[in-house]
Amino acid sequence: MNKIIKNALILAAITLIAGLLLGAAHQVTLEPIQKQQEKEKQESCQNVFPEAASFEEVTMSDAQQAELTAALIGHGFEAQTIDELLLAKDASGATIGLVEIISTTEGYGGGMQFSMGIASDGTTKGMSLSETAGLGMRADTDDFKNQFKDKNVEAFSYTKSGASADDEIDALSGATLTTNAVTNGVNAGICCFNYCNESGLLSGEGGNS
Repeated sequence: MNKIIKNALILAAITLIAGLLLGAAHQVTLEPIQKQQEKEKQESCQNVFPEAASFEEVTMSDAQQAELTAALIGHGFEAQTIDELLLAKDASGATIGLVEIISTTEGYGGGMQFSMGIASDGTTKGMSLSETAGLGMRADTDDFKNQFKDKNVEAFSYTKSGASADDEIDALSGATLTTNAVTNGVNAGICCFNYCNESGLLSGEGGNS
C-alpha cells in the first residue's frame, strides 16, 4: 500500500512539474507569437491598402455590432459577416480609409474569407482572397481582383457579356458561384463602409475606435 501511495505522489509531482514547465514555456513564447501575428496582420492590411502607414483595430460596441448586422441584412447580405475592421492611417496618424476582413458562406466549397481596403472617399482599394482549394481559387488572381480596384460605386454587379461600366465586372468563366460570392462580399464591404462612415466610426467620432 505504501508503495502505491509513493508512486502516486511521484506521478503527481511529475505532472505538477510538467504543468509548471509548460506554463512557463507558454508565457515565454506568447509575446513573440502575438508580435508575429500582429506583424502578419499589418502586412496583410498593407497588401490591400498600400498607401497606409499603419492600421488600428476598430472596437465596436454591442449596439453598433447589432446595427451593422441589421444594415447588412437589410441590404440582402445575410451570408456575409464582417470579422474585423481596421482604420487605415497615414504617416501623420490621420485616418485615410478602412480595411475590412469579410467572410461569406456563398463561396465555392462552402465559404471564403477575404480582406479589402476602402479609402475615406469610398474608393475601393486592393483585395486579398483566401478560399478552399478548387475552382474558386481562380478568383484569387490579379486579373479578376483588379476589376474591383480604384472604383467608387454604390455596388458592383457582374456580367458574362463584357463589363461596360465601372460598377460591372466580368464573371469568371464557368465559375458563376464564386463570382457571385466575391461580388456580394465586396458589396457587403461597401455597405459596412457606409455604416462606419455614417455612424462616425471612420472619423473617430463614434467613440469606439
